[in-house]
Amino acid sequence: MQLALPFARKAGDHGPAAMTFRRWDGQEPTVKDECGIPSSTGPVLVPEVLLVPCLCYTREGFRLGYGGGYFDRWIEAHPGVTTIGLGWSCCEAAFEVQPHDQALTVVLTERELIAP
Repeated sequence: MQLALPFARKAGDHGPAAMTFRRWDGQEPTVKDECGIPSSTGPVLVPEVLLVPCLCYTREGFRLGYGGGYFDRWIEAHPGVTTIGLGWSCCEAAFEVQPHDQALTVVLTERELIAP
């Protein structure tokens, strides 16, 4: 099994905002991405299973994240990857799904596994 950490790039002269995943050896990260999030210097890879943070989520598997659309764009570009949303049970919400929103495979909370 290989582990990976996200590496986000902000929009700029090099192109639009984007996210890749870099192989991670499990040691404390030594670099930060352009958003200031700890990352890895390993080679880029495509995870088979992706843990996705959820600020809130719906029973249908849609989520609101923490801004930027990095995960939505990555998931859209990599169909077939198993996506596991991680959220608190108190954060289930109703919200209008936007055209760019990507449904998750499942949502996992401290109380249940939601399989849309």
